[in-house]
Amino acid sequence: MHATPRTPARPVEGVLLTPGAGAGRDHRTLVAIEHALAALADPVPVRRVDFPYRIAGRRMPDRPPVAVAHLREQAAAFADELGTTTDHLVLGGRSYGGRMCSMAVAEGLSAAGLALISYPLHPPGRPERLRTEHLPGLDVPVLFVSGRTDPFATPEELVEHTAAIPGRVTRVELPGAHDLRGQDAAVCGALVSWLEHLPDAVG
Repeated sequence: MHATPRTPARPVEGVLLTPGAGAGRDHRTLVAIEHALAALADPVPVRRVDFPYRIAGRRMPDRPPVAVAHLREQAAAFADELGTTTDHLVLGGRSYGGRMCSMAVAEGLSAAGLALISYPLHPPGRPERLRTEHLPGLDVPVLFVSGRTDPFATPEELVEHTAAIPGRVTRVELPGAHDLRGQDAAVCGALVSWLEHLPDAVG
């Protein structure tokens, strides 16, 4: 039985989070974000999602068509549970997971915004192999939270390549590399602050 979509009381009714290629839905950063959003005065529901390859016990990440189809299903189910639509969800996550969410939105999945942690612009040491073709299709607010020494994307590269995004872009640099170890509190703080200002970005 499907819930009847209601008029949302706020632009973001929920946050769907995905892990990087080498981790699962219980990655420490995703769990920390869920706890931070649950502790707000007006808590924001979170769904942490594994990709099909992880669910099946495989190590090789899904190709984008498979991952994007899965994200469409998960976002629709989460929105249905909340009695809303996917355009009132923020989608995102770490590395590969965030990239798959951004591809899903570029391919037409409606969302309130994207929260991309340690976004992989390119493989380490291969800056010529950019993963940016879909960025001009992101007409939503986008948050990038990355380490200053991340080999997947330097701060300068992020500034250069995210300029192609038509939606409002917010970039937060933190100490550390791709894993942002020890920075979970700062990641959560950046996301909470961005969510608080999201009505201004979509208004």
